[in-house]
Amino acid sequence: MLYVSPAVQIPDDELEEQFIRASGPGGQNVNKVATAVQLRFDVTASNALPQDVKTRLRHLAGRRLTESGVLVIDARRFRSQDRNREDARERMADLIRQALERPKPRKPTRPTRASKERRLRAKSQRSAVKAKRGAVRPDD
Repeated sequence: MLYVSPAVQIPDDELEEQFIRASGPGGQNVNKVATAVQLRFDVTASNALPQDVKTRLRHLAGRRLTESGVLVIDARRFRSQDRNREDARERMADLIRQALERPKPRKPTRPTRASKERRLRAKSQRSAVKAKRGAVRPDD
């Protein structure tokens, strides 16, 4: 069970772990031990998440989401399989926690009279500076 929040837990049967060989430093260990973890979670087929959270999660996941709607987290930061497994699960939980937060609706505002006046004053000052850059005419 992946605990995301008190209200949301993802059952282990919806998560798929695959252990693969990691690249990078590690000597002979890299060639013989599959320490990297690929954690997969089918967002579209999941019953653990509400529809609005799924939509936000698809948006947040970006390139980590496949075309079929499977979220893939690669963890190869550590040299041990257990630590990579914990890292992948925690990163997935963090991503889902972000998707759980509803964005605040934007309240439309209007510019104040003073801000409009400041903007127009700055525009006229800039215009005056540019007007003074004209070609210099010789006095007759």
